[in-house]
Amino acid sequence: MSNPIPSERHPFEPFLPEGAKMLFLGSFPPQPKRWCMPFYYPNWLNDFWRIVGLIHFGDKDHFCLLEEKRFDEAAVRAFCTEAGLAFYDTACEVRRLKDNASDAFLEVVTPTDIPGLLARIPDCHTLVATGQKATEVVAERFGCGIPPVGGCVDIDIDGRPVRFWRMPSSSRAYPLPLEKKAAAYRKLFTPIPQ
Repeated sequence: MSNPIPSERHPFEPFLPEGAKMLFLGSFPPQPKRWCMPFYYPNWLNDFWRIVGLIHFGDKDHFCLLEEKRFDEAAVRAFCTEAGLAFYDTACEVRRLKDNASDAFLEVVTPTDIPGLLARIPDCHTLVATGQKATEVVAERFGCGIPPVGGCVDIDIDGRPVRFWRMPSSSRAYPLPLEKKAAAYRKLFTPIPQ
């Protein structure tokens, strides 16, 4: 019997700036009614862009247009292009089993071709899963262990060494203060001694 819940295709193109060194993979965007901008981590109540602002500018509101309750998409895109940060998600097609953005009720219909994305950004050496579901999809796809939250493992993707990080979810549903989430994400931008 076919599933009566219709599937959704990913609403965004992969954001893969030339020279990108880091690919962030979430699970899937929330429904458009929850967006404050048409880009990754679009929900005003998601703290991803506050975390990035805190780490890189010492200001959680750096990318926020507070009076409009939205993120400054142009500033976000410019920063990510300059910093070499790429974005997509671990699923390009899903079903929402409940009418919300919870990963617990997302069924992956079509997983993302991660090696295909990496082929388009040859300088990328870091894969970052931003939450539990994204981490599980990556680990299953590449047959590797699941790193601890804030930790990483080295994996091989088609002969290419890649460092795979698992970050805490930036959703406010994940019970960790913003500063502690930022401390975990800060590790991504701190060189690891070889």
